[in-house]
Amino acid sequence: MDRPHRLFSQGSEKYAASRPPYPSELFDFLSNTCPDRDIAWDCGTGSGQAAAGLATKFQFVEATDVSPEQISNAPGHKKIRYSVQAAESTSFARHQFSLVTVAQALHWFDHEKFWPEVHRVLKPGGIFAAWTYTWPHVTQEIDSIIKAGLLNVIESYWAPQNRLAWDGYANIHFPFQELPPPALTMKLNWNLDRLLSYLGTWSATRRCVEDIGTAFFEEFGKKLESAWGVREQARCVKMEFHCRVGRRKA
Repeated sequence: MDRPHRLFSQGSEKYAASRPPYPSELFDFLSNTCPDRDIAWDCGTGSGQAAAGLATKFQFVEATDVSPEQISNAPGHKKIRYSVQAAESTSFARHQFSLVTVAQALHWFDHEKFWPEVHRVLKPGGIFAAWTYTWPHVTQEIDSIIKAGLLNVIESYWAPQNRLAWDGYANIHFPFQELPPPALTMKLNWNLDRLLSYLGTWSATRRCVEDIGTAFFEEFGKKLESAWGVREQARCVKMEFHCRVGRRKA
């Protein structure tokens, strides 16, 4: 099985361009729940989507990822410092952060080592939040094409860890005082090319392409276009959003 950082390092520029932004209401909630807005750590930042959202609310953001290629495609920001570090062992100081976040990456970590590191760097009373999103929904017809033409084809190519994300991280041990998260849905206005670009960056899609070639994805794209209509037409793409939020006990 591919190591996650190797998988997402390949084609990291396309990955960065294809990732959806997160709801602004999420960052409102997290910043209002934290003991202060001094400094946050976005762990497994990838190409920095969550870090950029945090920078609108916090004085400074440390953003880390194990992949140098992913970090290199993150947009520069005066309030964000990017560094290549493993989630389970960092150079950060004890009780440094008011907030620690993990966006769409918690399922890849070694939790037995990660949780002690979070507790080490998080302030007493500080907040930990991890979130993930699942399948895109457009219309019943388009959803059916995505299911038959892509999801069914790549099903065996998903890593076992992805199941944790599909379950909304409900089955991951969560050593914090859990807080109810806001009810959020990701809503995106995407044209067909934007959606196809995103679907093409899925880890299982990429594994499948490496194994059997691109023909299946090209055929899937044609069927999707027949239902979509004009490729440039923007449609509302919704994704189920799951978040777990907890407070570090003082």
